[in-house]
Amino acid sequence: MLRKSFVACILLAVFAVGCTSKRPAVSGKKRPHSRTQIERTTEKTEPRREEKTPEIEAPAPENIPYNQRIENYINQFSQIAIEEMIQYGIPASIKLAQGILESGAGMGELALKSNNHFGIKCHQGWEGGRVYHDDDLRGECFRKYNDPKYSYRDHSLFLVNRGRYKDLFNLRKNDYTGWANGLKRAGYATDPKYPQKLIGIIERYELHRFDRSALGNETSVNDDRKIETYLVQAGDTLYSIAKRFELTVESLKKYNGLADNNISVGQILYLKSSVE
Repeated sequence: MLRKSFVACILLAVFAVGCTSKRPAVSGKKRPHSRTQIERTTEKTEPRREEKTPEIEAPAPENIPYNQRIENYINQFSQIAIEEMIQYGIPASIKLAQGILESGAGMGELALKSNNHFGIKCHQGWEGGRVYHDDDLRGECFRKYNDPKYSYRDHSLFLVNRGRYKDLFNLRKNDYTGWANGLKRAGYATDPKYPQKLIGIIERYELHRFDRSALGNETSVNDDRKIETYLVQAGDTLYSIAKRFELTVESLKKYNGLADNNISVGQILYLKSSVE
């Protein structure tokens, strides 16, 4: 009997222990996190950002107003236009106005890729550099120069050496209105409003002031802007000219796009290369 009572007591004790919860009692206060736990929590909620060296962007090109672009163009080429007027009698105002109109003040596609500021096409006999550009027709051949100043000189020679423009040189040198209309009549451009556009540019930007400077010989062109040329005189031959300037006949022919040795009195020859 005593033994049975003892066994019963043991069973009751085991049962009481088994029913007791193994989870610790939760108090009103939370256990403080350890230092490691706090750092891990911070990393999850606020990830650390890597500091990058800021990239330096190239400055955007200035959006220059078209009027300012024209003023810049005038400042750059007015002296050359004056020099050309003194040598060949083409009004500086007309030359500048044509350059502005034909080249988009130096920023047109043709001007940028060929330094051709007057829209002069290759034409028969041209042996210099060339580019192809859509104009009246697709892929037309235009002359290419290694500097815009050669385009200015070639424009002068183009007008002087072609008979259809000869009447223009009978006008007063400062008659830009007559020149503008005469260029259209001679077929320089197909645009029916070409004269009005030239005159408008001349009067808006007072380009006629450069005609007055040329007529008064008020010019001081830097030597590096001058282009060496020679005016053919009676009795000249390519051989004599080449010998005088220590050149070869073949060089003279190449510089001037000549297919043979024929030259004429009054013809203007380049004494060095003017094209690429």
